[in-house]
Amino acid sequence: MSGSLTRQQAKTAIASRPRVESTFDFKAAPTSGVWAKNVFSLTKMAERLPKAVFKSLKRTIETGGTLDPVVADAVAEAMKIWAIERGATHYSHVFYPLTGLTAEKHDSFFEPDGAGGTLAQFEGKTLIQGEPDGSSFPSGGIRQTFEARGYTIWDVTSPAFIMENPNGATLCIPTAFVSWTGEALDKKTPVLRSMQALNAQAQRVLKFFGNDGPFVSSTAGAEQEYFLIDTNFYYARPDIMASGRTLFGAPPPRGQEFDDHYFGAIPERVLAFMFEGERELFKLGIPAKTRHNEVAPGQYEIAPVFEFANVATDHQQLIQTTLKKVAHKYGMVCLTHEKPFAGVNGSGKHLNYAMGSAKAGNLFDPGDTPAENAQFLVFCAAMIKAVYKWSKLLRAVVASASNDHRLGANEAPPAIISIFLGDELTEVMESIATGKPVKARKALLSVGVDVLPPIPKHSGDRNRTSPMAFTGNRFEFRAVGSSQSLAGPLVALNTIIAEQLDEAATLLENSDTSTEKKLGAAVEKYVKSVWTECSQVVFNGDGYSEAWHKEAEQRGLPNLKTSADALPNLKAKETIELFKKYKVLSKREVESRYSVYAEQYINSVNVESKLITKLVRTMIFPAAIRYQHELAASLANLKAVGIEPDHDTITHVTGLIKELQNLIAEFDQIKEKEESIGTTEKHCEYVRDRVLPKMAEIRAIVDELERVVADDLWPLPSYQEMLFIK
Repeated sequence: MSGSLTRQQAKTAIASRPRVESTFDFKAAPTSGVWAKNVFSLTKMAERLPKAVFKSLKRTIETGGTLDPVVADAVAEAMKIWAIERGATHYSHVFYPLTGLTAEKHDSFFEPDGAGGTLAQFEGKTLIQGEPDGSSFPSGGIRQTFEARGYTIWDVTSPAFIMENPNGATLCIPTAFVSWTGEALDKKTPVLRSMQALNAQAQRVLKFFGNDGPFVSSTAGAEQEYFLIDTNFYYARPDIMASGRTLFGAPPPRGQEFDDHYFGAIPERVLAFMFEGERELFKLGIPAKTRHNEVAPGQYEIAPVFEFANVATDHQQLIQTTLKKVAHKYGMVCLTHEKPFAGVNGSGKHLNYAMGSAKAGNLFDPGDTPAENAQFLVFCAAMIKAVYKWSKLLRAVVASASNDHRLGANEAPPAIISIFLGDELTEVMESIATGKPVKARKALLSVGVDVLPPIPKHSGDRNRTSPMAFTGNRFEFRAVGSSQSLAGPLVALNTIIAEQLDEAATLLENSDTSTEKKLGAAVEKYVKSVWTECSQVVFNGDGYSEAWHKEAEQRGLPNLKTSADALPNLKAKETIELFKKYKVLSKREVESRYSVYAEQYINSVNVESKLITKLVRTMIFPAAIRYQHELAASLANLKAVGIEPDHDTITHVTGLIKELQNLIAEFDQIKEKEESIGTTEKHCEYVRDRVLPKMAEIRAIVDELERVVADDLWPLPSYQEMLFIK
């Protein structure tokens, strides 16, 4: 912890910080003019590649077909020239290992030419494949430590881009990362495989509606929530520096109870950061659309426009990287931990999910009326059954030690996976199942003010308490954590929906669909069977209520409250069979992911537990004992002048110190026993049942000490300071 700023030093530094100054002339160089400036986009490819090469490459990108190796050399040469013109000296195959973070190794374009100069080299084979040392990345047992070879493979569907630095630029090539034996060691490869599986099954359904042909892709638009705190506070909080969250912190006198921060005026310094961050994202072709204050003080959100799932996954990684990089420039730190501050709203990454093609359009768009759109009903029913059947898997793919602090609180969806459809769509489904007609509804919503015109009314309200909410033309998966990659949830959603579309297509193929009426009857049969079997997963009420938890239990819906409960479902027999059937992940690849994610859960809590004992012994105890000493001296002085002192405060402080000492001793014993835990699954359960509850007990005592110890003695910046001082 040495080298950290003291609390008073942090406040002094912030108070003397100058006002935000403009970092560029935004009027002379408007943001609209930098769109995709640093992206080797289709437009730039069309300008720089031979027509035949461009057509071949474009066909691969748009149809998901096989890349013609002949085009690689031409693409590599054009990409190299463009990158060097943009100031690049190096290239990097960027990939996403199972850590969930971004990995990159930089190589120079330039090599000695043997005549005293240099030559820029970048061939097609180099573009297509790289070979980083893979030995230090988690593999979950796929390979031994000494087996270092790993390959990066160019993802032609995700555009290359330039990352700028004050002293240079690097060409970044999005890639997949596989082992020497071809097994996926990353998060991107399964996304691409799952998109392929989804397309194959969707085409079988769409041919009955005359909409098959063009590649069907899942799309995603992820709302990224985050906190900003001043850099000086960050360096004065060793717990945030090492774990991303506050392990201690008493609630401030004022939190979010006034609901005044949500959509409020954005502070000048924060808005300046947002402007520059969005400008940098625009350069990378990332369509940042929305920004606003979130619910908690110091919390904000950025949301992009929908993109193809694999590109959205790449762009989400870049959004987090860019936010953190630009925040430092403005003297702030961007926190993407799901729960950096206890007692206030946590952060999610709401995954808005849809699918479609150039011909079929958005397959979750009801069209004029949901009741008239048979195609929509098939895809919607497939989604309902997928979520019903695979709710445990969906819970598992958002499981992490950090997201456990958020899920289930009255700020995020419960750990019970259910679907919100809205009243109208629910009535449509019930009408198909029961034969009862749908009630007529008004198309316009009047607000009772003459100067305001009537507005179109959506078929359903938005339900922020639902883990999976239908919001008009997409499903919003709200359980994804703010620090998590989109890859895991997208792989799960693509695959489980592919399975249900497989089932729907098989039913239609085995039915008489020779006329529109007979096709409608077959669709009705499928939708009715899904609703009869799976309607208990649909819940349109308050997911935060205790009543829902009881009702969900009666409905038989699982409630996997922690990662220790959820993660084993990744290696369940039915999960392995699902991913194997649709060629998304092999048995070994599935089991490796359980191993890696369970280990991350254990390691995350282990880091926090070490931090807790370190902070208590080196910062909390010294502050509390100094205050105890000051109180004792004051009491003695009062008694010396004949005044009978009040011993309540010192008695309370002394009791807290003693209780904290006992808890730390107990915690040491718990941690000592942890070292002998056998299997990974048992270790996760031990962390859940013994380690985390004791950490919560320790926190409760420390937070109570913060409430009573003299403010000038307390060493850690408070919630009041970190959340409100901007």
